[in-house]
Amino acid sequence: MNDATYKYLKISGKIEVVVAGKKKLELTASPTSDIPENEVWINVDEMKAAGLSDNSIATVRSARM
Repeated sequence: MNDATYKYLKISGKIEVVVAGKKKLELTASPTSDIPENEVWINVDEMKAAGLSDNSIATVRSARM
């Protein structure tokens, strides 16, 4: 996840990713400037296990504690 987006969303290590309001994942996030601001990159194996395809449109927010 882009470091500016990480700060803007006030991420504290975990993010919640929701695809089409149906599939929900909680993942560990790490900030880096190598990723564009409007993108979140997820491990391919985790995507496959969750049934997600590449270039899925999703809502990303700080995980609720």
